[in-house]
Amino acid sequence: MLTINDVAQFLEEFAPLRLAADWDNVGLLVGSRQGLVERVMTCLTITPSSAAEAMREKVGLVVAHHPLPFHPLKRITDDTTPGRLLLSLIRHGIAVVSPHTAFDSAGRGINQQLAEKLGLAGIAPLIPEREAGPSPDRLGTGRIGEISPPISLRDLALRASAALQLPGIQVVGKESAQIGRVAIACGSAGELLEAGRRAGCQAFVTGEATFHTCLEAEAGGVQLLLLGHYASERFGVEALASILQTQFPLLNIWASRDEGDPLHWIESPRV
Repeated sequence: MLTINDVAQFLEEFAPLRLAADWDNVGLLVGSRQGLVERVMTCLTITPSSAAEAMREKVGLVVAHHPLPFHPLKRITDDTTPGRLLLSLIRHGIAVVSPHTAFDSAGRGINQQLAEKLGLAGIAPLIPEREAGPSPDRLGTGRIGEISPPISLRDLALRASAALQLPGIQVVGKESAQIGRVAIACGSAGELLEAGRRAGCQAFVTGEATFHTCLEAEAGGVQLLLLGHYASERFGVEALASILQTQFPLLNIWASRDEGDPLHWIESPRV
């Protein structure tokens, strides 16, 4: 049988931990490396719903994009949501691995996949990784790519909406603005807006951004597309389940069927 360590080591090779942000918490976070595993579930975030699914399905390992725990904990009790989740997972013998920002920046990571979904050409890291690796041109933070001939912000938004099957996308900028160079950073990555502007991008695609980041984009002449945090990353954990299944055909691996986007729209009545 395979062990937790077999899967964790593969993930550390697929998404090298050195690519993770300094503030992140990645790798094996809960469990024993020697533990045996038959069933693996990937998910974007460990929530009460996804944790209940893992326990119900007798999962041995959860590969969660967002770490649990994320921030340092002084105590693990059932007084907090992270504490309750961790106690339940440990009680059921479920290990947790998180690749998070290492997976974002990997050669076949979420940002690379998102750039390909948007049909960008000449894709490269927005901020290349300094340490030489097997394919240093594909490792690094975010992605940048070209659209030729340029298209309007509206057409880029429609392209992204179709690629991710979204009902709509929030944007900052003029719908008619022409986009030839695009920067991409999944999740909540407003801090990379300036890097995109310096790289000559007319548009910056991310999951979510603060109001002040939106104002900064507007002032800097960069069109901003906000896909939603969930939408900008969930497809990545679905792809990761397929990658892991190919690597470990003897395991039963799937992306959580119960987790969903906590945000939804209430449409106003037409007048």
